[in-house]
Amino acid sequence: MTTPAYPDTRLLIDNQWVDAADGRTLDVLNPANGQVIGRVAHAGVPDLDRALAAAQRGFETWRDTSAHDRAAVMRRAAGLLRERAEDVARLLTLEQGKPLAEARAETLAGATIIEWFADEALRVYGRIVPSRNLSALQLVIKEPVGPVAAFTPWNFPINQVVRKLAAALATGCSFLCKAPEETPASPAALLQAFVDAGLPPGVAGLVYGNPAEISGYLIPHPVIRKVTFTGSTPVGKQLAALAGAHMKRVSMELGGHAPVIVAEDADVELAVKISAASKFRNAGQVCISPTRFLVHSSLVDEFTRAFVRRAESLKLGDGLAEGTTLGPLANARRIAAMDKVVEDARRRGAEVLTGGARVGEAGNFFAPTIIAGLTTEADLFNNEPFGPVAGIRAFDRLDEAIAEANRLSYGLAAYAFTRSLRNAQQLMSRVEAGMLWINQPATPSAELPFGGVKDSGYGTEGGPEALEAYLNTKAVSAVGV
Repeated sequence: MTTPAYPDTRLLIDNQWVDAADGRTLDVLNPANGQVIGRVAHAGVPDLDRALAAAQRGFETWRDTSAHDRAAVMRRAAGLLRERAEDVARLLTLEQGKPLAEARAETLAGATIIEWFADEALRVYGRIVPSRNLSALQLVIKEPVGPVAAFTPWNFPINQVVRKLAAALATGCSFLCKAPEETPASPAALLQAFVDAGLPPGVAGLVYGNPAEISGYLIPHPVIRKVTFTGSTPVGKQLAALAGAHMKRVSMELGGHAPVIVAEDADVELAVKISAASKFRNAGQVCISPTRFLVHSSLVDEFTRAFVRRAESLKLGDGLAEGTTLGPLANARRIAAMDKVVEDARRRGAEVLTGGARVGEAGNFFAPTIIAGLTTEADLFNNEPFGPVAGIRAFDRLDEAIAEANRLSYGLAAYAFTRSLRNAQQLMSRVEAGMLWINQPATPSAELPFGGVKDSGYGTEGGPEALEAYLNTKAVSAVGV
């Protein structure tokens, strides 16, 4: 059955919403009950060719639009997104599953990100360089790199598109996004706000379909000059290699396995409160979600008891239902993945303190799960679970915890709790992560860099640093004649 409140989603090409040329579609499922709620157009090569031609035309228009005019369009789009936030959030919850409050927060945060980058568009500066030849004028000029191909995941359908889109538009690039087929309607609503705000045709496009086919076609295509991807490390490495073979600029925000270090002098109540909220937000389907909880041995029992109480107080249910604080996993594949993680932990002698199993037969619900007594060989301590499963392990010395935090090839986000400035300085200097939050939840605001190191990728999607990936630097030296 199709829910009338959820629209079928088409392709956005040249500011027009169109069906795929061959009429293909894919079903969209509600993860809370497994029912089909709509369909999304499945792009083929003819559709991609049309989208690429539109992106090239859009770039030629947008790069010659003043930064002030670009910023004005972006601000109007942000305003429209704010006005429509409630409707957009409901679409997001229907297709992705997260509680409505989280979906609303994601949508409104998207508007804030657009506004920040709109302002930053006015601060894309070059410079004048003193010349050794006094008759010469030397300039460094920043120019948009060209049409951008973006590939975004289903866990944050608004946020992951808007960070890439806003930076691209601020610098004068056009933008073609392959958004997730599982959550198509909320990215479409985001792009509609830009169309309604007066974005010229072709400047932003949206396609859906087979991810491997679309990436394999768009990345090598001569129209595309920049590639940005958020997703798993294995897929990111494949796409980065493909882009490198064609000398394309690349930004990669890849997998993580965030450690939490609770030092001997930590405020346990604060650590538990923040850790539980961070771990179970979006059912743990967050690239910066904490998973490895490294707790000083003098605090581990107190921390564990309080953490379990927090997990058991969550209300699991449909994201649209009143009072829901933990929604379903996005798809059935995540249920199978959680089962595998828990079974591996049990086989290695760990103790499942709470949760550890699917809840109900309909939908993709998995109980919030906390596991203790883990060895470092456990799957949970080596591979990103991307779900509501946390593991706790004790340590005796801070340098031991830091070594464990750095043991994996991931380096996206990390968290720590301590009252000591000395400990904080040691953590800041030695933890290998692109983002570290101490005594606070993750605060990935638009003005701060957002990205990882090591196998978690390179480049950033926040702060003024984010704009550099969308800009070419040109040196000009001119002598009058």
